[in-house]
Amino acid sequence: MRQASAPAFSPRLFGWVPHVSNLRHGIALLIVCPVALLTACRPHDFPQYDPNYREYAYVTNGGSGTVSVYDVVNVRVDREIPVGQDPTAVAASPTLNEVYVVNAGPPTGQGSVAVINAENNSVAATIPVHKHPLAIALDPSGELAYVVNSGSNSISVLDLKNRREVAQIGVGEDPAAARVAPDGKTLVVANRGGNSVSIIDTTTRKVRTVVEGCPGASDVVILPDSSKTFAACSGGHQVMAIQLAHEARTDGHPATTDRLESLLDVGRAPVQLALKPDGGEVFVSNSLSNSISEIYADRDDVAGAYLMGADPVRSLVSADNALLYVGNLHSAEVTVYSIEDGKRIAAIHVGDGPSALAFSTAGHLLFVVDARSGDVAVVRTLNCAVSGPSRSGCQMFTMLPAGRGPNAIAVKAFKVS
Repeated sequence: MRQASAPAFSPRLFGWVPHVSNLRHGIALLIVCPVALLTACRPHDFPQYDPNYREYAYVTNGGSGTVSVYDVVNVRVDREIPVGQDPTAVAASPTLNEVYVVNAGPPTGQGSVAVINAENNSVAATIPVHKHPLAIALDPSGELAYVVNSGSNSISVLDLKNRREVAQIGVGEDPAAARVAPDGKTLVVANRGGNSVSIIDTTTRKVRTVVEGCPGASDVVILPDSSKTFAACSGGHQVMAIQLAHEARTDGHPATTDRLESLLDVGRAPVQLALKPDGGEVFVSNSLSNSISEIYADRDDVAGAYLMGADPVRSLVSADNALLYVGNLHSAEVTVYSIEDGKRIAAIHVGDGPSALAFSTAGHLLFVVDARSGDVAVVRTLNCAVSGPSRSGCQMFTMLPAGRGPNAIAVKAFKVS
């Protein structure tokens, strides 16, 4: 990671111990902290925060009906907030100090979205949606949210300022994921049960194209220039590359239409996609092949497949485009893949069932949600890209308790006035 983002040690770092009530985690902290004090917590490894700076990680606990809030500055549990039945997804506003939690609700009933005020970490409002919502996508302005209602085969469009649903858009059967294009003009939805991808014009709020032939469509990503989307077809072994429609551009690019460009062969059961921040490559988590596939986004070319751990289900690329971190559900480890070198360079032991990942804003910490052991592993990332003995710093820093069945995470940073 870039050391410039982490210039100094935070004097408040070791304030979390009194907040840990779980004995197992308390013992882990007692073991980790003395070692960290001697070797792992060098001053340049942690940012120097302003007094009015706040940063929190929010983890949804599906079995507890709560969100666990973690103080990232002090690396400790802050509190646990009741939000609703079966929370399954969470997203942080890009413009407001708010966090949105999707509550799937009862199997045959309606779901909701809980709005958390990040400044005081309390629920400010609850917005009803439709049957069994599973995911949420925010537009770049932070004014609208798109909630994926898997039980209603629809998308709820939420006006976040006025806390209400303003439209419902029908899509394919059992939608599982959605993504808003960076230009805000297009919403792409993966329809898992419908084996298809719906492409929606966000201005008219109408489906403009449906692309069939993606068995078990489970995830989508969109390139930074909003020109193309990729969809993971988890029921098979392919990823769809789809050109997105746009008007003629002033830079000479002609107008385009929504069009299937190619079907790319990857590993078995590609369940999730991770896009490099620069948009150059897409990484595919192949759950049943225990591998990741690397796709060159500009030319729809699969560079190769690389073995990771058992059942990779979630991956995340570092902000400097250098490393891919892969959560392996049945390996109790996160594997680290060097993008430039094209090889796996480390395996970090975490809890049981790593299934969701998020970086701190500075990138010096990686939070790993362990679904089966009900905890969150905190990994120091600074030395992960360093070769040789120095890479020993790429390891779990500590473990924090979560609620029952943790399943998703989002991070929000801001300054208070």
